[in-house]
Amino acid sequence: MIAHAINERMQRKLDYTQEEVRVLKEVVRALSWTGRISFTAEQRRRLALAGKELSGDERRRYCQIVKPATLLACFRELGARKYDSSRWQCGRPRKARDVRKLVVEIAQANLGWGYTKIRDALRIGLKVETGRSTVADILADAGIEPAPEREKKRTWKQFVKTHWDSLYACDFFSVEVLGIGGTARYMVLFVMELKTRPVEIAGIRVDPDGEWMKQIARNLTDPVEGFLRRARYTIHDRDPLFTNVFAATLKGRGVTCVKIPAQSPTCNAHAERFVKTIKYECLNHLIFFGERHLRYVAKEFMAHYLGERLHQGLAGQLIKKASGSPNDSRANGKVVCRSRLGGMLNYYQR
Repeated sequence: MIAHAINERMQRKLDYTQEEVRVLKEVVRALSWTGRISFTAEQRRRLALAGKELSGDERRRYCQIVKPATLLACFRELGARKYDSSRWQCGRPRKARDVRKLVVEIAQANLGWGYTKIRDALRIGLKVETGRSTVADILADAGIEPAPEREKKRTWKQFVKTHWDSLYACDFFSVEVLGIGGTARYMVLFVMELKTRPVEIAGIRVDPDGEWMKQIARNLTDPVEGFLRRARYTIHDRDPLFTNVFAATLKGRGVTCVKIPAQSPTCNAHAERFVKTIKYECLNHLIFFGERHLRYVAKEFMAHYLGERLHQGLAGQLIKKASGSPNDSRANGKVVCRSRLGGMLNYYQR
């Protein structure tokens, strides 16, 4: 009689629990878009361990949230984890992701560095202990070849970045000028420092020849005032005006001429950009009457270009900052507008 009373009371509790589970199940399905209940790995593990103690008939009778077959599948998966070798790792553990990323960045930035030098740079400079073979494995996984092969595949962008501090560019552009005898085409030679973008008009002439180019090279490499006195490399195209005498004169002063590939203006992109700038902002809006007029306009535009024009390539800064310029934080007072050639305006505070 006592056992019957206990069993009856436990059955009432179980009936209530099952009814409560059915109600919660209906609520969850109503709130879910798919109508299915998702479980975490820990929840599936707990259900599998509890369902293992039940008989087949009890599972069919009392399992409300999951089907008996699903419960058995979770239990088989739980037992198979003990023999799963996919999580095992042979050998030493892999280096941290940030260390692997750092090794790849060092190799890409320094094409001539071998495995030993990269290892020493990590060990001495950054206090990161790693082995030479580990560096080799990291680079092999990233698809980066050894140093001798990387040197052979140096791109033009990498060359420019490596020699940025001492790299200059030069080029010609033509201007049509009206004269007494008709229209004459003047060739204007300019030189640009690529890092800070200052430009100098090296010369203007109708028919440049070898002797004129030789004298221009001497002027540019003057040890006191020469624009190329600190240069090591000068980029230019394969125009015949850049004669061998011009290149030899620069070479004698320590400046090496680097010719870009044929029909590849993008290899001298900074110089090409300046040509478009001076033409679109100045030359295309004027008619020139004689060489003197052309030189005056070029001088005025260069003053605007160097000290008054804001450059996108320099994050909106001036090439040469002067007192009262738009970037001078100390200037205050009345706003003044200065005009050059009737169109190029410069606002500053006086």
